[in-house]
Amino acid sequence: MNIINTDIEGLIIIEPKIFGDSRGYFFESYNANDFAASTGRAITFVQDNESKSTYGVVRGLHFQTPPYAQSKLVRVVSGMVLDVAVDLRRSSPTYGRYAAVVLSADSHRQLFLPKGLAHGFAVLSQEAVFQYKCDEFYHPEAEGAIAWDDPTLAIDWQLPKADVKLSEKDKNHPLLKNFITPFE
Repeated sequence: MNIINTDIEGLIIIEPKIFGDSRGYFFESYNANDFAASTGRAITFVQDNESKSTYGVVRGLHFQTPPYAQSKLVRVVSGMVLDVAVDLRRSSPTYGRYAAVVLSADSHRQLFLPKGLAHGFAVLSQEAVFQYKCDEFYHPEAEGAIAWDDPTLAIDWQLPKADVKLSEKDKNHPLLKNFITPFE
């Protein structure tokens, strides 16, 4: 696998080795030994999630608070999304900054997010199927989020604002300036 570091510490893009021929392709989407050797992180993923969304859906920017914070390995199995991670770690030199990467079924790229980052994505294709591996179980009492359209972050979601579709919950998250981070 090829590892591409981002400007945010611990947030990495993973490009798997694709073996293809006239019949199609094969690749390992996850191998614990290769992941640990390539990233220096031995992680035990305990929960896999999948969502299906249509064009214009924005999900996020979500996280789980300690002690139930999650690291995630995310990928798109159908379609294309703009995947966004925001650094919420108080002691990080990139606190309050975001990184965005296009993930698609065609590229097979994955994004690894360490604990302490908020996560969201925008669906850029007609439909997208998105998968996440998490190293902590979901705990509803530990849910947290910041506003997807926070003016301080000024994220370009690559969608016209009129096309954005949000859940009721995602319409009402706090701005970063009003947020007290639980992450060190």
